[in-house]
Amino acid sequence: MLDRFNRHITYLRISVTDRCNLRCVYCMPERGIELIPKDEILSLEEIADVVRVAADLGVRKIRLTGGEPLVRQGIVDLTDMIRKIKGIEEIGMTTNGVLLAQYADDLKKAGLNRVNVSLDSVSPEKYSEITRGGDLEAVFAGIRAAIKAGLTPVKINVVRLNKGYDQEIQAIKEYAEDQGVKIRFISQMDLRTGEFSPVEGGDGGNCEICNRLRLTANGMLKPCLFSNREYSVREHGIREAFLMALNAKPEKGIISDTHSFYNIGG
Repeated sequence: MLDRFNRHITYLRISVTDRCNLRCVYCMPERGIELIPKDEILSLEEIADVVRVAADLGVRKIRLTGGEPLVRQGIVDLTDMIRKIKGIEEIGMTTNGVLLAQYADDLKKAGLNRVNVSLDSVSPEKYSEITRGGDLEAVFAGIRAAIKAGLTPVKINVVRLNKGYDQEIQAIKEYAEDQGVKIRFISQMDLRTGEFSPVEGGDGGNCEICNRLRLTANGMLKPCLFSNREYSVREHGIREAFLMALNAKPEKGIISDTHSFYNIGG
């Protein structure tokens, strides 16, 4: 698929759920979250149907996100369903890693190729503060399990927080080097003001080469993270929704006030 600006769209990010087992301070409010009713969330079969059409249109890479994708019931089965779709060459996942030790082997067998793990501190106290109660040791165990299972290259996603965070970043770099994993630094973004910047160590945030579309957990295809436009695969039909999203993909992200990071997968 080519968009209006001659960018080759080959990548679909799929938010399989808007639920999460953490409450990171830059992503979700501590309470009062407006979640999608469960009966509106796409079934595993519906997601697979979307991927089949996406593959037919030229999508080659899938990334499973959330919320937290590992809290979605049937996530291993979904991975296996996607693996079997002709044309899909790579399946990745972005996870907070808390449940990864439990799922790593099964996900690898089902066809997951690699994982990105969100990790903003290697201090148990600081990590718990950022995630509002997360267990750092569970994440470390998840990263070790991912490496052992061959979900490589394992990458760590680090959100650059406030000033004075340099010492924390250095400690994360040392941990990544010790574990033999790659690291990506992501500046804090603001959907409402359109504040974003390129990812250090990755391709995200560079609008000139953006090759992705996004699917929300309730079946809305979005042309851009920083856009209010979205097209329902249920209302319009999958193929037509893809073509509408493709045509609406902006040259550059602007703002969005229709969704939040926790329900679009970043």
